[in-house]
Amino acid sequence: MEIKDPSFNYDEHGQKYSGYRQTDRRIAKYVYEALGSAKTVLNVGAGAGSYEPEDKYVIAVEPSGVMRSQRQKAQKVPAINATADSLPFDDNSFDAAMAMVTVHHWPDIRKGLQELKRVTREKILIMTFDPKALDNFWNAYYFPELIEVEKARYPTMDFITEALGVECTIQSVPIPFDCADGFQEAFYGRPEAFLEKEIRLSQSAWGFLPEGMEDKLVKRLERDLKSGEWDKKFGEFRTKPAFTCALRLITAVLR
Repeated sequence: MEIKDPSFNYDEHGQKYSGYRQTDRRIAKYVYEALGSAKTVLNVGAGAGSYEPEDKYVIAVEPSGVMRSQRQKAQKVPAINATADSLPFDDNSFDAAMAMVTVHHWPDIRKGLQELKRVTREKILIMTFDPKALDNFWNAYYFPELIEVEKARYPTMDFITEALGVECTIQSVPIPFDCADGFQEAFYGRPEAFLEKEIRLSQSAWGFLPEGMEDKLVKRLERDLKSGEWDKKFGEFRTKPAFTCALRLITAVLR
């Protein structure tokens, strides 16, 4: 599958995004530990402000007006209207830079990563999903077309590390059962959540499906939930306190 423009129109569809996509404190521990002693942090593709550390000086970049307005409601620092591939900062302006589940929206991911490297002195954090691991989740059974969209948008781990061109560590991040950040895998043990339209609107991949496909996929899941077929096949997921699948935290050390 080829997607010409991977960016999602949050100005049109993101009005309630921050209600379903929030910082999960257990996932945040990985981010904050990786930031370490950095004092100044740039958050690119910052959205409504998830995973921004409260004990550091944060500058946020976010091109969507709707998302910037949600930051104000959440009492986050105001964001600058700019894009990843053209950051309005001097070289080496920040101790650290972070991009939290956003690189798959960037039309030029390589240029965006190189811009992060240009403006950062010490380390870069990228939270994303490994497209090679997306099949390790029951979503691939019920929503195969959706997973193909995700695979087409998410860059591989090799692409990211090669574009950054420095030593990187890649951590697999476990997702807790009651995860507060409503990406798809957050509901690994709560499948009924996918029947809620507002939750799907906070997961951008649904917006790339052909017309009518979303209803078809959701009705298939709904049917199997009602009949008990989902629980026969995947009910064990309801008992898992955590699930490690495709969520990754990449940390690039610049010096």
